[in-house]
Amino acid sequence: MRLDDGQIEVMDDVMAGIYREKTPAERLRIAFGLWRSASLQLVNCLHSLHPDWNEDRIKKEAAKRISHGTI
Repeated sequence: MRLDDGQIEVMDDVMAGIYREKTPAERLRIAFGLWRSASLQLVNCLHSLHPDWNEDRIKKEAAKRISHGTI
């Protein structure tokens, strides 16, 4: 495994093997869990940085950031 400026993370060979053995449904469930966790962390961070924002504004900003501004 080589890390360079264009490579921010590397999948360990053992972990890659574990994921290969998962069913498509299991991999999708894992991916959704990771997405949900990142989304929750972003919402909590926005609440912390902008305590004056209402829930609607927080959700809109989170959606904007997750979608890279396409929403």
